[in-house]
Amino acid sequence: MFKLSMSAGLSTDFGDLIAQRIRAAHDVIARRWLDRLAVMLPVGRNEIFPSDQLLDHIPALINEIADYVAADVSDPLIANTLVFSKARELGELRFAQKASVHQLLREYRILATVLGTFVDEQFSALDSSWKASDVLAVVNRLNEAVLILLQMTVDTFVGRYTATIEEQTSRLEGFNRMVTHELRQPLSSMRSAVDVLRQLSIGEDGDRARMLDIADRNVKRLAHLLTTLGALVRPEQDNLQLQSVDVAQVVAEVLRQLSENAAARGVRLTSSLQPTMVTADVSRFELVLVNLISNGIKYRDPSKADPFVDVSLREAERGVCLIVRDNGLGIPLSDQPNIFRRFYRAHASRDGELDTDGMGLGLAIAAECMKAMDGALAFESTEGVGTAFTIALPGHPEH
Repeated sequence: MFKLSMSAGLSTDFGDLIAQRIRAAHDVIARRWLDRLAVMLPVGRNEIFPSDQLLDHIPALINEIADYVAADVSDPLIANTLVFSKARELGELRFAQKASVHQLLREYRILATVLGTFVDEQFSALDSSWKASDVLAVVNRLNEAVLILLQMTVDTFVGRYTATIEEQTSRLEGFNRMVTHELRQPLSSMRSAVDVLRQLSIGEDGDRARMLDIADRNVKRLAHLLTTLGALVRPEQDNLQLQSVDVAQVVAEVLRQLSENAAARGVRLTSSLQPTMVTADVSRFELVLVNLISNGIKYRDPSKADPFVDVSLREAERGVCLIVRDNGLGIPLSDQPNIFRRFYRAHASRDGELDTDGMGLGLAIAAECMKAMDGALAFESTEGVGTAFTIALPGHPEH
């Protein structure tokens, strides 16, 4: 005889006998549970345990419960490990299936009922030498196993949901900062254009038309940025819209958008691209270019007579590489390992001198965009000389 931590004495022989019968009938018990779950769950039968591996998992779980019933409980922690791994796997599966904790509780209640019914059937078929207390002790031991499984499954399940919520919270916080960062420049351009319009006399139609064009262009850019940033904050990648894109056209549009800002800072924008097709998400690709070229404009070297940002192209083994090169301040060597981190700024101490500001999100956004498009972003920089960013994109597939 040995003692359970929560029940009366359990006959070792009877416990072993029931454990043997559970092992022999593990497929039957698993099928009973599956049949009950198929009626209860709001998914198709094949989705409850949607692979051969998981279907094998359930009979194996029943066998581990049998081992737990027959185990020596003098060290319950060791006995408990018999069922931990299967419970974790089930928690992962139910999380992926977007189940609820209430559903998990119902599943395990059903399992306990199925196991209890099986023990009762076995007791009825045996001779009368076994006592009802033996049955009660075995059922209690089975319930212990089910409770251990339930706790571990729910802990795994809730842990995954907690991690997801934390990730979403982080994304939303980052999104708010991205909006501030990305909308500041076009808003500033529009405000400047409106101020100029107020000061123009009636006869200055040419300047008036130019200012209106700036305001209109930046309104459209704001709308475009809002759409793009809204897509970027989603955790799923199903909003990725890859298509065949002419690099030269996208670069020309970005240079046009940034021309006023570059002229105001005395930076020359150059490009001599030939039509070249790549596979990209236009919104993300454009956002990468805006960030890189804007940085080249912002961090020009005031000591140089001809500050510039140049965009060039070279063929690569599996696509093309676009190079955004400037002769600006360059990135200090000590800052280079961190430039793709969110909220990191290499030249923050010189904001007043350069008439710049920011939150250190531009390059982080660019890197995320490139990752989403299965591309790559790299750079080379020498302080006092300049910086060259390389955008690697897959080529346009031949048809």
